[in-house]
Formats: sequence, structure tokens, C-alpha cells
Amino acid sequence: MFVDSHCHLDRLKHADTELESIVDDALANKVEHMLCVSVSVKEFEAMRDKVAHFPNVSMSCGVHPLHQEDACDYQTLLSHVKRDDVIAVGETGLDYYYSAETKEVQLQSFVDHIKAANVVEKPLIIHTRAAQQDTLSLLNEHYDVKTGAVLHCFTESLEMAQAAIELGIYISISGIVTFNSAKELQDTVKHIPLDKLLIETDSPWLAPTPYRGKENQPKYVKRVGEFVAELKGMSTDELAHVTTENFYRLFSRINRTPIDSREAFLQEYRR
Repeated sequence: MFVDSHCHLDRLKHADTELESIVDDALANKVEHMLCVSVSVKEFEAMRDKVAHFPNVSMSCGVHPLHQEDACDYQTLLSHVKRDDVIAVGETGLDYYYSAETKEVQLQSFVDHIKAANVVEKPLIIHTRAAQQDTLSLLNEHYDVKTGAVLHCFTESLEMAQAAIELGIYISISGIVTFNSAKELQDTVKHIPLDKLLIETDSPWLAPTPYRGKENQPKYVKRVGEFVAELKGMSTDELAHVTTENFYRLFSRINRTPIDSREAFLQEYRR
């Protein structure tokens, strides 16, 4: 069974009317758990209303670096991530590729998230693009290695991956790895230690080949797993097992209830 370590179920086009079907499709494709990731504290309650009743969906809370119009102060963030139904902090991080003009706000927000994660002892979910030096510098300065973290949808250099892994941070690979243009990322994946590897969809964006052009969904994490397994020279089942165990090790607050069929899901859902 797979897990989708990073998705945005609330942002799917038909999340209001078809989310049960989308979760059902994921289960049919051997996806036993999904982590629905927050991009805005202001929108957290609306996200929660959509996904909290699914027994195989967990939630994070935080402010995406490209959503700084929704930035909140440290105490507000801390009050949200202390909640029992929040199992991780983020996503947070730095993105100078799309929004260099908000750099100073991003830096403060990232530090606030790191500190809050250390306090509540919940893993950080980190977005980083075109900001390698600052991302690593702030982690080295503020991050407690006991907290746990993941660089999600990783597209940066092997050197950055190795520096993060030295801090005990996991590296999560999305459907981008299947793109013809992703040769450098494919080479990087070959060097990532199995015990620090996760897979994700980042749905509704970045559908893997051959589904490009379609809305991405958690069910497609299976395709990501198949492609990464081929890169690593192992079976898809082995890759699924390793990345699933890594997921539950990092996000240890999740009450693991493997759900391997539609019938099992309904039984759990109706409790």
C-alpha cells in the first residue's frame, strides 16, 4: 500500500461534491493514507470541514510562502498547530522563484513555523524553490533535529538534498520526476537513501506522466511510486513499503489504521 504524503484535497475542482469518490479512487489504487496540507491558517477551518471526517486523511496547518497575504503572527500560528487534529506544521518555507518581492515576510514566517514546530514537536513540511542557501541557513540556525521535517515536491540539487538529509530531513518526490525535462531530478533520486525517501502527488497540481494535463489526484501517487521504483532498481511493492513506513515514522502522531479496501474504508468511516 502507498501513502500520498502531500496533497491538497480541499483544492480539487469538485472537492465539495466528489471528495468521497476521489478518496475511493485512491483506495482502489492502493493508497491507504493521505496528508492534506494547509496553505493558509485563515483557510484551515474550511479545509478541515471538507476532509476531517475521512479516517485515512490527516491534516497539517501553516502558511505557504506564496500565500503571505494570509500571513499570521507567531502566537496565532502556535495556537493552531497545537490542535490535536493537526499532525504537522506547514507547508512553510521560501520561494524566491515566484515571489522574491515578499522575501522578508517569507523569512520571518519560515522562522515562526520552525520555532512553532519545535515547541509542539510536530514535523515541518517545507516548500523551497530558488532559495537553497536561506532555507538551509534558517534550518541550521533554528531547527531542532528531533522535530522532524520533509522537503516536499523536491526539485533542487543533490547537494541540497544531502545537506538536508544530514539534518535528518526527508525528501519527498512528486510527479515532476516523471517529466522528460526532469533528468537532473531523476539522477538525484537515484542517490537519495531509501530511509529518507517519501512520495507525493501535490494534487491538484503536477499530475505525473501519462496523466499530464489532467487534474492530479492522490490515486496517481501509485504512478510516482512505480517510476521512482524503476529509478531505484527495486520493485514497486518494495518502494511502496519503504516510503509508507517512512511516512508513519516521520508523522508519528497519525493513528495508523491501514485500509486496504473500499469495504474496510466504509466500516471505519461509519463508526
